[in-house]
Amino acid sequence: MLDSLSTRLQTIFDKLGGRGRLSEENIQEALREVRVALLEADVNFKVVRAFIDRVTDKPVGQDVLTSLTPAQQVVKVVHGELVELLGGSGHRLTAATHPPTVIMLMGLQGSGKTTTAAKLARLYTKQGQHPLLAAPTPSGPPRWTSSGRSALSSVSP
Repeated sequence: MLDSLSTRLQTIFDKLGGRGRLSEENIQEALREVRVALLEADVNFKVVRAFIDRVTDKPVGQDVLTSLTPAQQVVKVVHGELVELLGGSGHRLTAATHPPTVIMLMGLQGSGKTTTAAKLARLYTKQGQHPLLAAPTPSGPPRWTSSGRSALSSVSP
């Protein structure tokens, strides 16, 4: 899903290339397409509306910086707002006051849960902690795939 959203956003921003100044019309056209892309990616309507409102206020009427094209400037503004929307940068997972710290990953099949779990486990191992990966399923014993086994083996000392 993120790949298709990324592709859609890249296509939208490519259309803005070659302009010397951002106009209201340029931005409204691009933001209409961004709005549709976010809604198709199942982002909440109210979140999309607030996001679009914040992005619209920033680049309209600004001269393009000498090192940036209009598309790059809009990408910069959209990127900054997406980072802010997703919680900013520098956030860390807080460890439980009484161990163990439990982290549950949920998502669709093939969305990268096992890879993310392995990366988190490796990070915590490098920090001197002792992670344990478990794959509970609602219907019986865990069904480890080769990626699940390799995730476990990549964490073991």
